[in-house]
Amino acid sequence: MTPADAEAILQEYFAPWIRRLGLRVEEVGERHAVVRLPWSDDLAREGGGLCGQAMMAAADTATVIAISSARGQFVPMTTVQQSTTFQRPVVGKDVLIDVRITKLGRTLAFSEVTLTASGSAETAAHATTVYAILA
Repeated sequence: MTPADAEAILQEYFAPWIRRLGLRVEEVGERHAVVRLPWSDDLAREGGGLCGQAMMAAADTATVIAISSARGQFVPMTTVQQSTTFQRPVVGKDVLIDVRITKLGRTLAFSEVTLTASGSAETAAHATTVYAILA
């Protein structure tokens, strides 16, 4: 799968409000994906930091891209669990969402997700996810 293939998945299978986040696929591989969430003042919370809800939605969406890449195509799936820990605020910068598939089974997929502000090596948030594969 190429980043262009993954971008097509974003456009075809996600709700309009997810598409309005402006996510861009930077990289896809055998068991990973890197997706960029562009900074937007519309996604900032009181105090100027990027809101956690936007970061969680972006992490959830990026995980679908990573699982699709690992399987070679989009297949119907649903989030079973997502646990997110926020470690530092992101202000005025894009967020890079790096998803690594840790286990890919026939019916379940597990991943680790690291979110960092563009240009920073420090983790802004970390998530673990479990997805049910429906096809």
